[in-house]
Amino acid sequence: MTEPAALAVSAVPNIADVQRRTLRLLFVSQVAGGVGVAIGMSVGALLAADMASVGVSGLAQSAAVMGAALLAVPATRIVQRHGRGPSLAAAYLAAALGSFLVVAASMIGSVSLLFAGLFVFGGGTTAGLQARYAAVDLAPPALYGRHLSLIVWATTIGGVVGPNLASVAGTSLSGYGIPTLAAPFVFSTALFALVAMLLFVWLRPDPLRVARSAGMARGADVTTTAPRAGVGMRAALGAVLAHRDARLGIAATAAGHVVMVGVMAMTPVHIRSGGHAPADTLRIVGVVLSLHVAGMYAFAPVMGWLSDRVGRRPVILGGIALLLAACAAAGTAGHDSTRLAVGLVLLGLGWSATMVAGSALLSQSMSPELRPSAQGLSDLVMGLAGASAGALSGVVVHAFGYPTLTLVAALTTAPLAVLALAATHGRARIS
Repeated sequence: MTEPAALAVSAVPNIADVQRRTLRLLFVSQVAGGVGVAIGMSVGALLAADMASVGVSGLAQSAAVMGAALLAVPATRIVQRHGRGPSLAAAYLAAALGSFLVVAASMIGSVSLLFAGLFVFGGGTTAGLQARYAAVDLAPPALYGRHLSLIVWATTIGGVVGPNLASVAGTSLSGYGIPTLAAPFVFSTALFALVAMLLFVWLRPDPLRVARSAGMARGADVTTTAPRAGVGMRAALGAVLAHRDARLGIAATAAGHVVMVGVMAMTPVHIRSGGHAPADTLRIVGVVLSLHVAGMYAFAPVMGWLSDRVGRRPVILGGIALLLAACAAAGTAGHDSTRLAVGLVLLGLGWSATMVAGSALLSQSMSPELRPSAQGLSDLVMGLAGASAGALSGVVVHAFGYPTLTLVAALTTAPLAVLALAATHGRARIS
């Protein structure tokens, strides 16, 4: 080893220590950021309905989902140039700005500013998704699934706590002239700003920069070829299309998201059509969606452990089976709340399996210099696919009914199943 190389290696901090510190900080930020996202989104549609109309209230979530998808592009550019900490901090600052704009829009009665704010508010989701990839920058490949899923699991806390704080937040600022439905966004603004500062100041040494300094090619598949002259999304797209495992990883996260968003978005509407009293409708929707969120996040560590021990592709195939079972249970439930709840829990579990295993498979299949861009590309594709599914699901239900929606959602898993089975058989022939 030459003297400059030896000096470079000696300057690299202890990888295991940095990874432990990174996971702890990401966990805390994911909980706080998750509360910020959940507390705002729990009243976003209600605020839109109050300011505009019930007919456009569904666009509140669509605006935030679309914002989360498109903001992945600048977030990825910042990752490549400056590392994980500045990128995550920038995404959370964007979310803080979006929350502030929502509050301002409610005070002046501007619907256009409201949706612009909700779009930028999606930066909170962008940061939450990008955080799972920051968890594997320094992780051993054999632990990708477990480290990634730990950060996904942390979202459970924010998803449960956030909506329950909305009512308290809504009334606490009434004396300051802030509308009740907008007040939760004030707390989102503060939480996002706090998390942004926390990550910018304390996520050091930056895990991605440490990985690059250490020359960590251990997580990349040696068969991956990528142009070293460009490390943006265009180069990542070429590398993904040329690599079977990377294609499967992105397809798994996107397909799971399409099925989950499409079915979940219209389940409250289906419940309401059952003729329940308004109070009963809200109660049933709350229980069913809470169980669904638990299915999405609470069992993520199990999916991560299975992904590491059994393999990424088998877990993806298991996720497809869960999604099909979810569509069958929900689509045939009619207005049986128990069967709907079972279907939505299975839907969350299927999403969790495809998300965790697909993200881990993509990360391990890309070379270190292209990995952040490929991860950003995956979040962009996933977000746009989910936003499209959410928008089209209402059209399908209006024209053909909820059971048809679940059938269409089930059919969308077919290309992913073919891709996963082909990859499995191809790997078996090679071995």
